[in-house]
Amino acid sequence: MMTVDEFDYTTSPKADEIVASLIRNGGCVIRNMITDQNILDTIEKDIRPHLEADRPWVGVDFFPPETRRVMGLVGKSRTFTENIPANKLYLGVCSRLLSSTHSAWLGYQLNTTVSEPVLSNTIVFSIGPGAKRQELHRDDSIHHNTLIELKSHDQYRIGRDTSVGLFVAGKKTMRANGATRFIPGSHLWGDARCPDEELTYYAELEPGDAFLMLASCYHGGSANTTPDQERLVYSCFMTKGYLRQEENQYLANRIQQVKLYPTELQRLIGYSVSKPFLGWVNLEDPIKLLHDDPETVGEGMR
Repeated sequence: MMTVDEFDYTTSPKADEIVASLIRNGGCVIRNMITDQNILDTIEKDIRPHLEADRPWVGVDFFPPETRRVMGLVGKSRTFTENIPANKLYLGVCSRLLSSTHSAWLGYQLNTTVSEPVLSNTIVFSIGPGAKRQELHRDDSIHHNTLIELKSHDQYRIGRDTSVGLFVAGKKTMRANGATRFIPGSHLWGDARCPDEELTYYAELEPGDAFLMLASCYHGGSANTTPDQERLVYSCFMTKGYLRQEENQYLANRIQQVKLYPTELQRLIGYSVSKPFLGWVNLEDPIKLLHDDPETVGEGMR
């Protein structure tokens, strides 16, 4: 089985180090990403009523009935949004792996633009006692991402992945209570290769530890075989700015709530133009809809 790198957030790892690790293995653990227990307590306080109101998944057998989920977290927990999706190290990693640069001629002028990543989804998972394992799957299937087999990570090229996920433990996460398991190296596999449970690694985390993963890795929540423990994990994914977000951020979160965030976070949520011209409203940058003085933000579509 391939190894999985571990980093200590308190030693200030560089985004380039994390990117190199993800390219090698597909996932890595970052210890102590959140060390302030008050932050974890506040997030749980914000989302606990929503977890208790959730009902078992009905439909395709994807989430065990003992699993509870909360989405639309931008509008439910500012503490979550500011400390998990907006984590600077995570944003640096996503910028390197998901940003897209494109050049195109406009008459005799060659214009080069950069499309930055945006928030794709926000989900809290609570796996209760008795939950069966979730089947191994790839999250990039939502974008119909077609992958060819690579012989080694040296052949990996940035742009292959459509999303990067971040999972932060709200409580101690172990194999016994449903830790996320994934197959290291499966980001290099082609579409024809079937996942194998014998190859899985379990991301066991202390509260505040994080697990980062490329969306092309096979993974899934595990069975909770404990009699009384909850596996509580806060998660989000970022995606390329020109792709459709998995969670519809504009309907999942009331615009009045989004207006309370600083401009850079509003852009991250998706109120921005993917340059050069994708996502405008009335030929204007949608960020202007969130500000009383729209001339101070955004760009015109010229």
